Amino acid sequence: MSKNDPLNDIQQQDAEAFRDSLAIVTGEGKRNWIYPKKPEGRFTTARTIVSWLLLVILFVVPFIRVDGHPFMLLNIVDRKFILFGGAFGPHDFYLLGLSMIAAIVFIFLFTAVFGRIFCGWICPQTVMLEMVFRKIDYWIEGNAADQRRLDAAPWTGPKIVRKFSKYAIYFVLSFLVANMMLAWVIGIDTLGAIVREPVEAHITGFTAIMVFTGVFYWIFIWFREQACILVCPYGRLQGVLMDQHTIVIAYDYLRGEPRGKMKRDTVRTEGDCIDCRQCVEVCPTGIDIRNGTQLECVNCTACIDACDSIMDKVKKPRGLIRYDSLLGIKNKTGLNITVRVVGYTLVLLALVSVLTYLFLTRTSVDATMLRTPGMFFQDQADGRVSNLYDLKIRNKTFTAMPVTVRLESITGEVKLLGDELVVPPNDLAETKLFVILARTDLKAMNTPLTLGIYAHGTKIASMSTSFLGPVKK
Repeated sequence: MSKNDPLNDIQQQDAEAFRDSLAIVTGEGKRNWIYPKKPEGRFTTARTIVSWLLLVILFVVPFIRVDGHPFMLLNIVDRKFILFGGAFGPHDFYLLGLSMIAAIVFIFLFTAVFGRIFCGWICPQTVMLEMVFRKIDYWIEGNAADQRRLDAAPWTGPKIVRKFSKYAIYFVLSFLVANMMLAWVIGIDTLGAIVREPVEAHITGFTAIMVFTGVFYWIFIWFREQACILVCPYGRLQGVLMDQHTIVIAYDYLRGEPRGKMKRDTVRTEGDCIDCRQCVEVCPTGIDIRNGTQLECVNCTACIDACDSIMDKVKKPRGLIRYDSLLGIKNKTGLNITVRVVGYTLVLLALVSVLTYLFLTRTSVDATMLRTPGMFFQDQADGRVSNLYDLKIRNKTFTAMPVTVRLESITGEVKLLGDELVVPPNDLAETKLFVILARTDLKAMNTPLTLGIYAHGTKIASMSTSFLGPVKK
């Protein structure tokens, strides 16, 4: 058959026809409900362990306290954040900006190298759907075939009991998840007050809990995999972030094709794929991974485990479906760590290292001192000279901070205007102070000064400024 043969073109179009439709939509445009078969295997076990660790973080971290304060708090409404026991606020906007830039770059580079591993292993949607709610389906309604039969059966007593039990558990879990998500935002103490006290005392908080509960319940009872396929922007971005070097879950077509059923007492002349369709049966988005990388694939590894189990049974090597790049399969090189992979990974490590350094070296106090605008030096009655300064101190800790200011580079006196300076927790204090120096110590019009900020007898910050004095004749 020639390359330009019309029949060849038609066959090629048929081979690509899967790209013209979604597995979750029927030919009539209706919802095609996905009944994935329960996956089992080494990757599923590993993902289950990772998911349980993530769920422990979700449900346990809000209860952890450090010196009476939450270990983690993401209060976006009031712009108050606590990360690993440290307080952060609007004054740390540079850290937020750098973190957002690093996150965007991280997403681009990570996806370009490792594909959608995040979707399959860490994404909250995947973790909750596949590792929590689908497991409830398997527990109450059975495997995929049992679920299909139950949905097609008439509404009898046993079916009503099963469905009601499942939906009741769904609602309880959605309510718990909504509460814990809110605890990350407002803190476990505030959440406890909403739960214990009358509803009218916390209308906003109670409404937020019920709205979140309704959204989660709707997503996991009906919307499900559509969140990944139709809504998630990350899934849409993968088409422009990935290329033939990207590590994806891929079918080794060179080894698997042509497909053919197993026949007893017959010498096999086809490829290793026996067309059992188990990779399709376990897919939570209903795709056939043998058609190649697709928008719907969330890299959940269910197809790998299903295929490996079949390969074991037919005594073929595992890895017909595996983590690999398209070029790795085409060139039969396997998973190849290229210069591109190493370079991108080093950039990711550099970004994480810089952010880690900035967070670790962040001080608990910010202090600025400037000479009061429009003010010159003042001659004192005892022959000394004074300058008036504006002092601003931001306390980033959870405790009030009594502050003293001392001259360190020259002998002189610092005199605060008003009472003792105490900076409230997570707040800014402003005051004015006089720096008084002997006229004999002034060698030029501008004399450099270094001042130390002390709290509880410990130096917490250092400031540099200049002292304006009379010109010596």
